[in-house]
Amino acid sequence: MATPCSTAPVMTTRVELVSLCARCSTRQTTCCQKTEIYLTPGDVRRIAGATGLTDFCEFSPPVNPAYGDQADDPAWARAVFRPDGSRRILRHQGNGDCCFLGATGCSLPAAAKPLICRIYPYEYANGRLTGLATTCPVDLLGPDDALPAAVGMPPLSECAAWVAQLYREILVTLGSGLYFIVLVSLSIR
Repeated sequence: MATPCSTAPVMTTRVELVSLCARCSTRQTTCCQKTEIYLTPGDVRRIAGATGLTDFCEFSPPVNPAYGDQADDPAWARAVFRPDGSRRILRHQGNGDCCFLGATGCSLPAAAKPLICRIYPYEYANGRLTGLATTCPVDLLGPDDALPAAVGMPPLSECAAWVAQLYREILVTLGSGLYFIVLVSLSIR
């Protein structure tokens, strides 16, 4: 005897929405793992202020020598790299993860995250946004999903402001005269 529809057991499937970053971490090394994140002097101050730590950064040359080729961004090349080719980066845990990467993601408060981490997955050069990174697994997105929204990015104008802040903070290391010249040249492009 058939069971009437109104009394038939209802089969439900619980679908958990998992962020793109969490799905990415199940299939490849993520941007929080093994990526060398440059820290501006401002990043160092913000992180130290939020955490009370001082041992979260080190000076190191790029693991990938191609990263040292910044011909498309001379301001970055002059301000970020020291004469020995090293630059200030976040330390990694023994497994290659960022020292602030925990089981639920970044343990830093949003206002203390390095500017580079806040900007990603946008790419930039010469103080301007240039497009989206090609390393995010966009094939995991739905047909109507956009990468910035899928990773919780704020409006593009806020990301552009972070890029401007990033360049202000790196160019301060060049000295006031050159800093002014580079800022003026970046603003007239």
